[in-house]
Amino acid sequence: MKKNKTTSTMANLFILIFVVIFLTLSGRFLYIQATGEIQGIDLQEWADDRRTNNYAIEANRGTIYDRNGMDLAQDRATYSLYAIVDEAYSTNLDNPKHVDNVDKTAEALAPLLDMEVAEVKSVLQTGIENDKFQVEFGANGSQLSQEVKLDIEALDLPGINFDEEAKRYYPNGTFASQIIGLAQKNDDSIITGITGIEAQLDDYLQGTNGSISYKRDKYNTKLLDPDEIIQEEEDGDNVYLTIDQKIQTFLEDAMSQVVEDYNPARITATVIDPKTGEILAMSNRPSYNPNDLENVENWYNDVVSTPIEPGSTMKAFTLAAAIEEGVYNGDELYESGSYKIDEIEKPITDYNQSWGLIPFDEGIRRSSNVAVSKLVWEKMGTETFLEYLNAFHFDQNTGIDLPREQAGTILYNYTIEKLTTAYGQGSTVTPIQLIQAATALANDGNMMKPYVISKITDSETGQIVEETESEVVGNPISEETANQVLDILETVVTEEDGTAHNIYNLSDYSVAGKTGTAQLSQGGYLTGANNYIFSFLGMAPKEDPELIMYITVQQPELEVGEAGSAPVSYIFKNVMENSLHYLNIQPDKEEQETVATYTFPEVIGESVDEVKANLEENDLKVTMIGNGESVTASSVTSGEKVVSGEHILLVTDNPTMPNITGWSLRNVIELGELVDLDLEYIGSGYATSQSVKTGSDIGENTYMMVEFSPPENTEEESEDESEEETTSEND
Repeated sequence: MKKNKTTSTMANLFILIFVVIFLTLSGRFLYIQATGEIQGIDLQEWADDRRTNNYAIEANRGTIYDRNGMDLAQDRATYSLYAIVDEAYSTNLDNPKHVDNVDKTAEALAPLLDMEVAEVKSVLQTGIENDKFQVEFGANGSQLSQEVKLDIEALDLPGINFDEEAKRYYPNGTFASQIIGLAQKNDDSIITGITGIEAQLDDYLQGTNGSISYKRDKYNTKLLDPDEIIQEEEDGDNVYLTIDQKIQTFLEDAMSQVVEDYNPARITATVIDPKTGEILAMSNRPSYNPNDLENVENWYNDVVSTPIEPGSTMKAFTLAAAIEEGVYNGDELYESGSYKIDEIEKPITDYNQSWGLIPFDEGIRRSSNVAVSKLVWEKMGTETFLEYLNAFHFDQNTGIDLPREQAGTILYNYTIEKLTTAYGQGSTVTPIQLIQAATALANDGNMMKPYVISKITDSETGQIVEETESEVVGNPISEETANQVLDILETVVTEEDGTAHNIYNLSDYSVAGKTGTAQLSQGGYLTGANNYIFSFLGMAPKEDPELIMYITVQQPELEVGEAGSAPVSYIFKNVMENSLHYLNIQPDKEEQETVATYTFPEVIGESVDEVKANLEENDLKVTMIGNGESVTASSVTSGEKVVSGEHILLVTDNPTMPNITGWSLRNVIELGELVDLDLEYIGSGYATSQSVKTGSDIGENTYMMVEFSPPENTEEESEDESEEETTSEND
């Protein structure tokens, strides 16, 4: 009986425990069924998420164009490789859709991914052993070019697939790269501006990604009723710059040649329209190729970010101030060579002590420090001169629409500083500050704010979102003063005693300009013939300047006896002469050389032989793309102005690949655009090899890789220069 009682008690206890567990589980089930949640997680959402694929639809970043609509920065497709390793993905299929042969796949992929066979095999095998559906190949398998993608697809390997993704691409390489800037993917895989216009206008260029979601099975296959939801992406706005592709190309080519010939430490050069403030070209050396960021020497746009002592180019503004004050008499004589007043310890000296008693006009032509020091100290006074420095905005940023602008510093505490500032020593300016001030000299006293952003447009509708208007930011001098300054600065170039005589003169246009040579300071002024910043501020045509150009070349490697003006004048003369002709500015010299512009005719649909003969008669270099009978496309549009000797590309109705050896990057890019090549290139300089053979048929999306190499060193023909050798900061 006792045993039965114990058994009965235990049975009742087990029944009670069972009932409690049952009620607990039932209650839990009923709660879950009623609320659809476990520990705050919505089961329906969890299930949907588990069987739903969500993909972002990447918005295109806005394109950056030059003033004429040429692409300067754009999104370009690249590819990421992945391999499906789950054999269940090929269930009931005749042909496998997963990697069915690891060894064969690894051996085929390794050389194309620049990996060892064992590395590729390890990635595949690890995925299989860990029951993964797919595997990726890290950096080696990402950002693949279309050429590599096509090579891999040609292998016809089961299970090998690609995802397409955008990469920021700069078709012209170093072309205006420190203006355009750089954009790259951030940690969230969003292309974001880092420098230049890419950073300055990132909010406009940045698009808004869309998304797509759909239900799928465990093999990642979309269901018949996928409940698909699509949210459209919004592409970024497009940006148009004031930069002119042809003028910028003139500048880039000239600067590259100077780098090749003189190996300077730095160069800056800018071309501006003085009537509007539009920057037509701007470049620096060292520069960088945003498509290849190895060994970048200089990220900064020195034109706006690096203050320098301007040297004697500052004398143009000292002269303007004296004329505006009514205290300048160009015929008045003064004693040159040395100038000492009680308030300074050492005298102000000219670089030549033997000129003697000369008029102020001659002093300006000879770049006399004594002349401008006397104008400041004896004629207008230091406080009045400071007012003009401020009126020319040498004391503040220009406000140009580029990032990281820095202003120079006016050193004006001591008497010696007030005098040395008159000839550009001690005080500093940025090139863009000096360029803005120069617009007042070339534009009837109206000082124009410089800018590089022309307009921002909606990428879908083309409507203008924002547009920059020209802005007068000051009137430091009158029209009469500006014209008198130009007259005097013209003599710096035309008169035999001018420091720019026979150096900066142009064949077809008159030039007003001022040379400069600033001694470099590193805790004290450096010595040696090359330790200077050689510069020139030039305006042409003199009577009504259409362009201003300011160039600085720091520490060029000069031959014995070679003037520091040689590399500066090479840039100025090539860029200014060609740019004025390209802009169809009427030459103002009576005796003109045969360099001329030509209005390009309508050639589409015309006979190849007739078009070629006509263009060559007008001193144009013509390359026919193919051997067809009629012209179907041209690198120049009808009505466009071209310069004698310009290289013209004409596509025929049977296009074949030309031999592009020796072509410039610009011409190769034009070829790619004309025949829709999928173009990639490496190196810089001129084309040395091409992946598509000469004479091969070419069609839309034909892939071509081109290698470029710098030109071999060539000796510049020596120029007849005046005896004015600028060898100190006083010139």
